Amino acid sequence: MLIALLPGDGIGPEVIAQARRVLDVVVGDRLTYEEGLVGGAAYKAVGHPLPEATMEIARRADALLFGAVGDPDCDALERRLRPEQAILGLRAGLSLFANLRPAKLFPELADASALRPEVASAIDLVIVRETNGDVYFGEKGIRTNAAGRREGYDIMCYDEDEVSRIARVGFETARARRGKLCSVDKANVLETSQLWRDVVIEVSADYPDVQLSHMYVDNAAMQLVRNPGQFDVIVTGNLFGDILSDQASMCAGSIGMLPSATLDANNKGLYEPIHGSAPDIAGQGKANPLATILSAAMMLRYSLGLPAEADRIEAAVAKALAGGVRSPDLGGTHTTAQLGDAVLAAL
Repeated sequence: MLIALLPGDGIGPEVIAQARRVLDVVVGDRLTYEEGLVGGAAYKAVGHPLPEATMEIARRADALLFGAVGDPDCDALERRLRPEQAILGLRAGLSLFANLRPAKLFPELADASALRPEVASAIDLVIVRETNGDVYFGEKGIRTNAAGRREGYDIMCYDEDEVSRIARVGFETARARRGKLCSVDKANVLETSQLWRDVVIEVSADYPDVQLSHMYVDNAAMQLVRNPGQFDVIVTGNLFGDILSDQASMCAGSIGMLPSATLDANNKGLYEPIHGSAPDIAGQGKANPLATILSAAMMLRYSLGLPAEADRIEAAVAKALAGGVRSPDLGGTHTTAQLGDAVLAAL
């Protein structure tokens, strides 16, 4: 099975290296790897954040393991050349539309959550985020309005087929868990959200065993802090999902702990930690690799059909945390490599 390794920028190469160490122990030579340039590293090398050579590797691969993109040196570039376009291009080019972001508090990290321990301990949810539409992919630009002033615009849009397919992923995910799906929108003010809600309700007829509820996004943000234990699976659009999943990560202790998968219709996926490239700590050994290691576990489970091996990795991460290893984002002093060592020792 071929894995496309896409380390990217900042701490990306550091965390990918630790995930590769774990994969080498757990699955060994059952996996082969090809590395590709993405993000600012790709722009500096070849003039584009997502070179065709990288896309060719991505198309052939059975799954993609992605580090992070983002480079302050590239902030002044025109939008199509900025590092972040790499992830958007991969999602669009490979039809990766369903982003799964689990958030669960490891008991050992209750003190790292921004919430009271008794509230944080109830967090065990999955956010299913649509990633091929919404304002990120709609028509956008800068224009001059009637008053002669500059005006920016980004069009939010979904068609009913796009909503239906992500809704089904949400329902299927809830069916495999505790059977509760909350659809998050802003249907009281947005026509896009009204269509979203209407289609989700239509799809729900095929899932009578799943309890469906609806929540406006502003209320959902509040409820994630007030009572996160009420959520099992949340399904939502690209913009709202981007925001809520980062919020959920801090409720669960640290953005350095949350993995993610973005899947196509056949479960080929791109796997990445939800944190950014953190250029301020790049190369210092301070990065937390656990989200990337857990992303590799998700890759084994969803795309490669190796659930037992995924379970081993997740159990090893829990054991390492129980043993007291903590990266700086978790209030500790262990280095990136030391966290990798602890997971390997637990294995």
